[in-house]
Amino acid sequence: MTGDPDQAEPRVSSGASHAWRALRHRNFRLFFGGQSISLIGTWMTRVATGWLVYRLTGSALLLGTISFAGQIPTFLLAPFAGVWVDRLDRRQVLVWTQALSMLQSLALAAMTLSGRITIPWLLALSAMQGVINAFDMPGRQSFMVKMVDDRRDLQNAIAINSSMVNMARLVGPSLAGMLIAVSSEGWCFLIDGISYIAVIASLLMMRLHEPVVKRLATSTLHELKEGWTYVSGFLPIRTILLLFAAVSLMGMPFVVLMPIFAARVLHGGPHTLGFLMGSMGLGALISALSLAARKTVVGLVRIIPVAAAVFGVGLIGFGLSRVFWLSMLMVMIAGMGMMQGMAASNTVIQTIVSEDKRGRVMSYYTMAFVGMSPFGSLLAGSMAHAMGAPRTVVISGSVVLVGAVWFATRLPALRRTVRPIYQEMGILPAEDGCPQ
Repeated sequence: MTGDPDQAEPRVSSGASHAWRALRHRNFRLFFGGQSISLIGTWMTRVATGWLVYRLTGSALLLGTISFAGQIPTFLLAPFAGVWVDRLDRRQVLVWTQALSMLQSLALAAMTLSGRITIPWLLALSAMQGVINAFDMPGRQSFMVKMVDDRRDLQNAIAINSSMVNMARLVGPSLAGMLIAVSSEGWCFLIDGISYIAVIASLLMMRLHEPVVKRLATSTLHELKEGWTYVSGFLPIRTILLLFAAVSLMGMPFVVLMPIFAARVLHGGPHTLGFLMGSMGLGALISALSLAARKTVVGLVRIIPVAAAVFGVGLIGFGLSRVFWLSMLMVMIAGMGMMQGMAASNTVIQTIVSEDKRGRVMSYYTMAFVGMSPFGSLLAGSMAHAMGAPRTVVISGSVVLVGAVWFATRLPALRRTVRPIYQEMGILPAEDGCPQ
């Protein structure tokens, strides 16, 4: 695919520039700049919310409940949101979701700084953000392909986006920990609200050159059924999403329990929480940068179970550790595995999905990534309440390991299905026997 000359500069071949080649596209550079600022605020809010709930209640169960309230709307609404994302202007969808997220963060800041924040208000505002995310995540994932005019740069754009998320994960929690230690969680929410201006501005400044696609006037339910039939019947996407759902259900909710590890297991405070979150972000960043340096999607399918296994081992080690430096190391390993699996899965799906179903497929990806987390958060909170956070995380890591083994047994069938698709797209020569 050839790009618009106004959108992309000439390709260069040095190793360093190759790793950042998606940034030659003007629209993606704008997105990168705006999101880099906004995501720092987002991660500050995530850490501040968890610490605020724990400070107000001291309850592991309520930590899980608040997270459940913030994510269950995404699970329920994402499939319908995917249908609308396929119908609407994706940039406008993102402008609206970012504007509404800004209002949500500013409301949270106002209530916290004024001393009027309560658990019911936290539940309501978290649920509001969950509704917004149901549209934002499939919209954002589907829009990625519109920001890079050369489809060969899509994998690099996804890897750079993951690097950006995890750079923010590294910086945001550390800033939040220091800010909470000297002031209040409310300032984290305020900074987050203001930071949305950057990403809204970047979206409005983009120049998009895309043909108008005429879609058949079919019902929402028909398109919803069509999307489900495609996802459930297409082996690579179905298998990846099943593993991702299991990892999201059992593995990723360990983040909800971080305040307990910081305060009770490691006997620290908000700065300890910030260091733990930052260490996880560092591991995820290293992983994302390694993916950015890859020149092809070939080989990513077999990386997925390896990444899941690394994530599971990191979780088990973190659950068993009672020493701060060892906990930092284990959570960094967990972050590496989590991001490697997430970015590899995203890249493979985005590469092989049909364009007319991209929004709906990415809505099911959102369900697997975010939608299963509310059940996992509630489960993790309940388990931690009954048997303690460390044992809960060890069990979670063990389940993730089992999922990795299951996926590995599916690799031969996945390769047979994916290879012809890569050959048809020109990613592999017609008779190439390379593994996927």
